[in-house]
Amino acid sequence: MNDGAEGDVSLPLAGIRVIDLTRLLPGPLATRRLAEWGADVLKIEGPADQGRADGARLMNRTADDLLEDRPGLMFRLLNEGKALRELDLSESSGRNALIELARSADVLIEGFRPGVMQRLGLGWDELHAVNPRLVMCAITGYGQSGPWSQRAGHDINYIAMAGVLEQIATPDGVIAVPNFQIADLLGGTQAALSGVLAALVGAQRTGVGRFVDVSMVHEVLRHHVLAVAQLEATGRVPGPGRDLLSGGAPCYGLYRTGDGRHLAVGALELKFWQALCEAVGRPQWASRHWSLGETPGSEAALALRSELAAVFTARPLVHWEALFDCVDCCVTPVLRLDETHAHPLFRA
Repeated sequence: MNDGAEGDVSLPLAGIRVIDLTRLLPGPLATRRLAEWGADVLKIEGPADQGRADGARLMNRTADDLLEDRPGLMFRLLNEGKALRELDLSESSGRNALIELARSADVLIEGFRPGVMQRLGLGWDELHAVNPRLVMCAITGYGQSGPWSQRAGHDINYIAMAGVLEQIATPDGVIAVPNFQIADLLGGTQAALSGVLAALVGAQRTGVGRFVDVSMVHEVLRHHVLAVAQLEATGRVPGPGRDLLSGGAPCYGLYRTGDGRHLAVGALELKFWQALCEAVGRPQWASRHWSLGETPGSEAALALRSELAAVFTARPLVHWEALFDCVDCCVTPVLRLDETHAHPLFRA
């Protein structure tokens, strides 16, 4: 954590002042990105002795963290480059201090349940009156209004309600729980960033800020475009493992290798599929592609997928890595996270 010192004036958001009232993952990562782009970010937490600090402080703490009395690495990573301050917003002195900070701020991002900021006298109307240029962003699970607005939730709930989780399934319908927070990061972090940056541009042009309402479940649904398009076009939800991008086409999917690892095959375009067929010694398959009439999910397509799977299981991952390293056909290994960190792609 820094002490709030001035940042690099060459960065695009240099001079932008941000108040961060968020907790856990979506909001703190959004404000960290703003800090990386040059903004001065002040993270405000409630009194620690009352248990109102960011709960991320206690997550995944190691023995060394406990020994050194420091928050866990997740908190430290999410809040790198921010100044930290404790304010008790339940007290008038804390609320008044926040209002004074808002007078000169450009952005305020909060992640409370709908109505909390209004009850504190710190809602959009009050802060907009104090600073008409202020951009205020609220990140919630289910939106500011509506029948679910006061419900608690987490990433798994949001992607479940948005119809995304049901699509992450094997052909026999077994749903996987992704260890990547789709709703938090796409529906929360990225949605907040895009909304805030757009509103900042508007404020610079007009002198008037905006309220950015981010509902994570609605943002995930907004991005669920391919499956929604198929539903509207055909009247059916894409079946698990039967659609073009879910495993119903041999050219796009996951394949197990001989040593129990996996390859990710993304040979979606015909030219990539043809290159793949040549590389694995099956040029006769080159014409069997969805763009040439091989319908995804059909008996023929699934049979060919099984044949390709048999080819890949005959050799270990290292063999296929070496083969496809010099073939331009969108085939990559499925790496573990520790392998990712050591890979030349990221070391470079």
